[in-house]
Amino acid sequence: MPNLRKLLYPFSVAYHGVTGFRNLLFDLNILNSESFGTPVICVGNLNTGGTGKSPMIEYLLDILHKEFKIATLSRGYKRKSKGFRIVEVKDSAAETGDEPLQFKNKFTKSIVAVDTNRREGIKELRKHSPDVILLDDAFQHRKVKAGFYMLLTAYGDLYVNDLLLPGGNLRESASGACRANVIVVTKCPEDISGEEMEEIRNALNPLPHQKVFFTSIGYADKIFSAAESLKLQNIDSEEFSLVTGIANPKPLIEYLKSKHIEPDHFRYRDHHNFSNKEIRELQKLSAIITTEKDYMRLKDKLKLGRLFYLPIQVNFLKDQEDFNSEILNFIKQK
Repeated sequence: MPNLRKLLYPFSVAYHGVTGFRNLLFDLNILNSESFGTPVICVGNLNTGGTGKSPMIEYLLDILHKEFKIATLSRGYKRKSKGFRIVEVKDSAAETGDEPLQFKNKFTKSIVAVDTNRREGIKELRKHSPDVILLDDAFQHRKVKAGFYMLLTAYGDLYVNDLLLPGGNLRESASGACRANVIVVTKCPEDISGEEMEEIRNALNPLPHQKVFFTSIGYADKIFSAAESLKLQNIDSEEFSLVTGIANPKPLIEYLKSKHIEPDHFRYRDHHNFSNKEIRELQKLSAIITTEKDYMRLKDKLKLGRLFYLPIQVNFLKDQEDFNSEILNFIKQK
């Protein structure tokens, strides 16, 4: 892999030139970024792959939905529908994408929508008079100028240590981090020391106005199906299989292993659309544990009573109230 990256490095240089020139045009207002009167919070990253954007959107929904009328806008990755669409609980993941459907199922009173054109999607959402709009995975959508930018980067895969595509996994140069109001280091080990946090903060070299926060992923101690829930301590590894279609299933595998659960693992690519043949094979399994977003794609396809998902959540390792205040102050000032 290192040798392959060396071969691809010239293409990364070219990619850097293209993305850098595009950002410069927006920075100089030659290309137009549109602002909106409604407070818009953008959650995104510089890397491709999983940095925990969906759990962060859910965290924001959780702390805001009781006080504000919240709308979320995603592109609806791999959905079959086109254009702007309001997501309903009864929809299928094929129509809306798995993550937007997950948001709607967990926060039924919130407005959840999908549109690849974020500018037009925001205009449509504003017709519903939301107090706040959350943009999912939109850090590079420069045609929209959000009021607040949240940049996520995963522990062990910091954007400052990466190269641009295709030699690395960056969508744009690490200098793009200057647009962020806050930087959140996600998927940290729960026992990370204060000294290591400071080392990471120094490596990220935030601007004076930027705050850096550290979070871990917390898993539930139960799995859930449409009909029942089971404590992990009562699960038999021989009976269950693990099915994942996420970018990095390693933390989930390690968590299950810590609970002495080591099921057979059927691994697929992120946002995988399961074929009929794959569904027939999965149908033969006795019971399945999967992620929440995979559950959204599988629940309407598998005629399997024992399809369970394991919920996750964002846990702040310190300064949670400070983070919440940053978000609330932005909304109330707007």
